[in-house]
Amino acid sequence: MATTSDSSVSFDQTDTRSDEMNSTIEQWIDDLVAGVDDAQASAEFQEWLDVQSRFHDYSYRNTLLIKRQCPEATRVAGYRTWQEEFDRHVTEGESAIWIWAPIITKQCPECENSPSYHENSDCEYDETPSEEWSEGLVGFKPAPVFDVSQTEGEPLPDLDTEATGDAGDLVEQLTAAGDDLGVTVRIVPAQEWTHGEAKGICEQLSLVDMQPRVEVRDRENDADLARTLIHEYAHALLHFDVDDDTERAKREVEAEAVAYVVGRYCGLDTSGSAFYLAAWESDDPEIVRNRLDRISSTAEELIDVLEDAV
Repeated sequence: MATTSDSSVSFDQTDTRSDEMNSTIEQWIDDLVAGVDDAQASAEFQEWLDVQSRFHDYSYRNTLLIKRQCPEATRVAGYRTWQEEFDRHVTEGESAIWIWAPIITKQCPECENSPSYHENSDCEYDETPSEEWSEGLVGFKPAPVFDVSQTEGEPLPDLDTEATGDAGDLVEQLTAAGDDLGVTVRIVPAQEWTHGEAKGICEQLSLVDMQPRVEVRDRENDADLARTLIHEYAHALLHFDVDDDTERAKREVEAEAVAYVVGRYCGLDTSGSAFYLAAWESDDPEIVRNRLDRISSTAEELIDVLEDAV
């Protein structure tokens, strides 16, 4: 077990152990909420937020098209947008990702066609001239976009969410904990990783075996590798049977809060979790505290498993 960052917190097997864990985790959650507040107010986060706001929010259909053509895509934009908005250019030889772009033009109030289509239709509307019609959606056309990985130029601002510190043998302990947690776990070499910029995933093992499978991308930073393992374990324990996309941000908040607590207990610097949570739930850091019971119970379960392994 890595050395704890707070020597006054040992959670020894005593009659007061449960109360000590609960009160300490609650204090750490308070610290995390305050950290998220500070992160949101920082110039670094505001710069990142400004850049993120310039990327288009694509429809579900276009998101599927993007992922089918470029599974590792994370941030996409048109050729000129990359040049004019981000001072980047598409690398020579890159193939476009094709999506459906809306066609917005003046629209007949009755048949809802554009003026050119209206003229060739059976619609007899003539109450107002076409130049006075309001604009509206009249159809879609194929449009090329490119992922950031297909471009070169000025770097986009990034948030430093990595955990740091001496992880000791924590990665090995966490990997071995999979059996006790009922989770299949694998650390995947970076060159074999097929999930884009994601650091880890949690999914069903197979159509037959309903056991959760956690995979994390290997990296040199063992502290952050351990944090990612804890984050994905939290998903396995809390969210494995939840498929409501509207809850996705809140699930990320819970998983990262667990990673913050357990990582901090193990002596890691997990302050980068504040930026992670600010990016997922930038409007309401209080959501972390509101989900304290779920976060606390899952963190305690993981800490117990790690303690039993010592």
